[in-house]
Amino acid sequence: MLCMGEFTVTGLRVVREAARAGSFSRAAERLGYTQSAVSRQVTLMEQVAGRPLFERLARGVRPTAAGNVVLRHAESVLESVDAARSELRELTGGTPARVRLGAFSTANAVLVPRAIAAAGHEVRLREGASAGLLGALGRGRLDLAVISGRTVVPDNVNTEVLLEDRLFLAVPRGHALASAGAVGPERLRRERWITGSEDPATSLVFGAWTAPPKPAFVARDWVAKLGLVAAGLGITVVPGLLTPALSRAVAVVRIDHPAAVRPTLLATRAGASAHAVADALRDAAAQLADEIETRCSAEP
Repeated sequence: MLCMGEFTVTGLRVVREAARAGSFSRAAERLGYTQSAVSRQVTLMEQVAGRPLFERLARGVRPTAAGNVVLRHAESVLESVDAARSELRELTGGTPARVRLGAFSTANAVLVPRAIAAAGHEVRLREGASAGLLGALGRGRLDLAVISGRTVVPDNVNTEVLLEDRLFLAVPRGHALASAGAVGPERLRRERWITGSEDPATSLVFGAWTAPPKPAFVARDWVAKLGLVAAGLGITVVPGLLTPALSRAVAVVRIDHPAAVRPTLLATRAGASAHAVADALRDAAAQLADEIETRCSAEP
């Protein structure tokens, strides 16, 4: 039997951190708790839910279906609690409220860190998928967001293009394509691909091709993907946003196809005061666009 009223903020925060860390011990380290305290909080939340929230594995933990339900709602609850605390600090003359910035993962590799460093403003950063960030922005839980691609925008949100981010091939430095100026899909059919999904047709570029390739390796994490590329085990598609951070063991090749572009947008909420951070993002995007062009033009 579910007893929703017994969920606690502390318990939800522990469950969220355990899911992020994939381990009760690592969650304890991040939260400053003992491992037994984390285990106790998870057990209490599982008693409230009436079912296990985590699978206990040989090396860590993984959320169950019930755990994912709780996590989805925990994000919303904890955001609201943190926002309330921030507003209360403002009322009592405490620490100035921070700009709440959301961004998709690859924007956080180079673009967003540079903008935050240049803005000279306290920023609270949230990483997530573009649709979720837009929803949070529309509900007033973010002040601005860096999003990818075209999607439905809430009525109280404005967007502008920061840069038209081209997609490139990341190939091992010694690969036959490494010296090619640009390549089209017809030259890539027989390559060993590293993708983020078993179904490469979900990729923006692969979706435009008549016969998406079968992946040799599937890795969702960029560090893993690029590590596989650097080791000579295959090639992958990489956004231009990420190219300044790539190892020199990886060569960047242009994709000759009109679908090989993905706009990066700045989304702002009407009435939100985040002008310094927004301006810093625009400046960082302009600088990054030049660096992407330079990196790709300099490839042998």
